Amino acid sequence: MQNIRNIAIIAHVDHGKTTLVDKIIHASKLFSEHQHFDDLILDNNDLERERGITIVSKNVSVRYKDVKINIIDTPGHADFGGEVERVLKMADGVLLLVDAFEGAMPQTRFVLGKAIDLGLKPIVVVNKVDKENCRPDEVHEQVFDLMFNLGATEDQLDFVTLYGSSKQGWMSTDWKQKTEDITPLLDAVIASIPPAPFYEGTPQMQVTSLDYSSFVGRIAIGRVQRGTLTEGSNMSLMKADGTIKKVKIKELQVFEGLGKAKVPSVSAGEICAVTGIEGFDIGDTLADFENPEALERISIDEPTMNMLFTINNSPFFGKEGKFVTSRHLRDRLYKETEKNLALRVKETDREDSFLVYGRGILHLSVLIETMRREGYELQVGQPQVLYKEDDNGNRLEPIEHLVVDVPEETAGKVIELVTMRKGELTIMEPKGDLQHLEFNIPSRGLIGLRNNVLTATAGEAIMNHRFQSYEPFKGPIPGRISGSLISMDTGAGTAYTIDKMQDRGEFFVDPGEEVYAGQVIGEHTRPNDLTINIQKGKKLTNMRASGSDENVKIVPKRQFSLEDAMEYIQKDEYLEVTPKSIRMRKILLDENERLRSAKKID
Repeated sequence: MQNIRNIAIIAHVDHGKTTLVDKIIHASKLFSEHQHFDDLILDNNDLERERGITIVSKNVSVRYKDVKINIIDTPGHADFGGEVERVLKMADGVLLLVDAFEGAMPQTRFVLGKAIDLGLKPIVVVNKVDKENCRPDEVHEQVFDLMFNLGATEDQLDFVTLYGSSKQGWMSTDWKQKTEDITPLLDAVIASIPPAPFYEGTPQMQVTSLDYSSFVGRIAIGRVQRGTLTEGSNMSLMKADGTIKKVKIKELQVFEGLGKAKVPSVSAGEICAVTGIEGFDIGDTLADFENPEALERISIDEPTMNMLFTINNSPFFGKEGKFVTSRHLRDRLYKETEKNLALRVKETDREDSFLVYGRGILHLSVLIETMRREGYELQVGQPQVLYKEDDNGNRLEPIEHLVVDVPEETAGKVIELVTMRKGELTIMEPKGDLQHLEFNIPSRGLIGLRNNVLTATAGEAIMNHRFQSYEPFKGPIPGRISGSLISMDTGAGTAYTIDKMQDRGEFFVDPGEEVYAGQVIGEHTRPNDLTINIQKGKKLTNMRASGSDENVKIVPKRQFSLEDAMEYIQKDEYLEVTPKSIRMRKILLDENERLRSAKKID
């Protein structure tokens, strides 16, 4: 047996995964005394740091008591479930991290279910026991019940539980007894997670992740399932369509600390990176040259939502981005599908438009945000959920499990908002000083719901949801009640006109901001769209009268995040995304064309 432990850390968003990995890295003294590192060592891209969420899974290894522990940090959000499903294949055990107050959240349940099905041994870490009103013992019971309900085996139910605070850097078997450091956790990993087994035989490795280096190109990452891989050997690469390609391993690396170390060979049970092989995809098997045997491919849940991606053709196109053509857009989207397994791209009947399928709004918005930061300009349509049909031809739609924790006095408003969108209340119970509500709601009912709930609860609601199943279609859901204010002309809006128009609705632009004809510049107070001219200035005369020049008092414009704007737009609108701006617009910019198309629909 080798002294290797492969563990994946799974937890809900913001329960302290990445902070715990930081502390494990520091505890194993990976850095020499003079090296200084900030927090969230593994969240290395700007988006992850800004949002405080893990988007891409990462590998790191530490050595403790002559044992090598390979740690896989996984995303907590169900929208990035595709990341989790493939990296769990590399682990022998999981560290389930739960908040001592919030307990097991719906997205923890999603990932934990996958881990239990794979037969991985769990260790439970109840984190943040230093918080006020925490309830570690209740949470421990809750996790046990959850595992039982997910069909865990007796061995999996006999899990070790540790309590502590990642932030303060301590773990203990009893939450009332604070220790000095997190070594009890590392001891528990060595004691209860089984060592990576070594299987004799011809070599086999499944590609579960990939990396890229500008020097050596694409790098395949995976766990060696059987036998030994050696540098310079010839291998067979087994593809999804059954074809077998002959390849040669140029170099092998294993994870050491935060980096990789070059090695001549890698045995079964170890996670490694292989360079020199070309044309591989995630899920392919690297097998013996003479007698290749394929491993079972990674199964990934289907996407539940799609959006139309198209090139930017607004009057302001090309002013802010570097990559603006359909070729740029096509290449970038197909490149993303190589590593983002839950994402699919389909061509449409138009050269410049693509349908992109994903797991949810956040999954798609992270792709859009990444692209705009890379210098792309694009337009996206309203998110659409994907329907299916059962054997009898009945329409099925995706249903999500929604959990809302909200102050008691606003719980009624939340229930009303969710039930209006065909949500069914299944559980309502007190949780500390909050009301804990659980619903089953159609995925399309979630589009635009977060904004309304946060407004109704003065920003105090905590919402989480995960895909549950496909169920019969629940009927029409009321959309946005108010229409749009649309700019009649191109140019900068004047404070004078915006001030005069404030009774018509709420504006999304400030005076002096450049807008174009057909751009959505505000929300109308009534259900219909209204085209207005905000470029007009005040008529100037050579007479001046006291009292007629009122001071202009303008309400600040309404700010939208990318997700808010994606959820806000209607069917006949696009969201224009460039490196510097997010604008909403009508698909048909010309008012007469819009009227003609509306008549045709009628």
